[in-house]
Amino acid sequence: MPKYYEISEVAAKRAKDMNSFSDYKPGSATSAYRQMVDEAYAIAERQKARVDPMYHDKIDALVDRYAKKLAANLNESHVIDGRVPSILIAGGGNFPVRKKEKQNAARDRNMGEYMEIEKLLDKIRSVGTGGISADDDLAVEKLEKKLTGLEKLQATMKSVNAYYRKHKTLEGCPGLSDEDIGRLQSSMANDWRKDPVPYPSFLLTNNNANIRRVRQRIDDLKNRSEFVGWTFPGGEAKINEAENRLQLLFDEKPPEDQRRVLKSEGFKWAPSQGAWQRQLNQNAIRAAARLDFLRPEDGQSPYQLQSFARKTEKDMSR
Repeated sequence: MPKYYEISEVAAKRAKDMNSFSDYKPGSATSAYRQMVDEAYAIAERQKARVDPMYHDKIDALVDRYAKKLAANLNESHVIDGRVPSILIAGGGNFPVRKKEKQNAARDRNMGEYMEIEKLLDKIRSVGTGGISADDDLAVEKLEKKLTGLEKLQATMKSVNAYYRKHKTLEGCPGLSDEDIGRLQSSMANDWRKDPVPYPSFLLTNNNANIRRVRQRIDDLKNRSEFVGWTFPGGEAKINEAENRLQLLFDEKPPEDQRRVLKSEGFKWAPSQGAWQRQLNQNAIRAAARLDFLRPEDGQSPYQLQSFARKTEKDMSR
């Protein structure tokens, strides 16, 4: 059952009156909003039918976030549209040009937010079909399961190679089916190396690299919850768990040189969030901590991620 949020009919009517000669149809703004939410819920139900039930709660949370954010965006849009009348309504005499310019700028910002909200529908469509996202509540559990599989594969490859080196055959190798043996023997027959083994060294090297990468991701996700953010002169650095972002909130627009540096460190301006942000991980926190104009105030320490805290603080003290 869709959950709807309130649409201000008063603001919607005023927006209509300020921009059109036709009468406002009571309830039309609410009806249009609910149609959009109904379509989002339909998308969510179709996605839930495709994926494992473990993803259903995440899909439900995303569609509810969409409905809530959409209501807020539409309400703000109506308020903005109601601030200054259309020139067709007000006429050209003494038309408030400056106010209209501000209204148009606000409309642009509101539209930018709307476009970001619409991206939630794509996110709903992708839940359960891609890799393991850091904002997934089950991310650590899934990564640990993946790590177990990679470690088991590494052990299997090593033991099969050891068996082959000892017996010069795969016949009787524990854990291998006749099909496995046939596949590995065919692969070895096509190997150009002088002394091929069932699993070449590059496979073990690549798999070992994947093991290290997954372990690091698990460590990042387990430790990042200890990071509490900090304030810096003219702003604040904080975690947005819902968006899976490290966000930098400035009291005023940073100067051009600072914006240039932020971009070079991977931060992007997000109008819908009113923040400079990048994906939440230890590298993002390190990047922010490197910048002089983001240094913590009053002796605060952003280094709550203990796995890299001492190294980073040591590097900065040199």
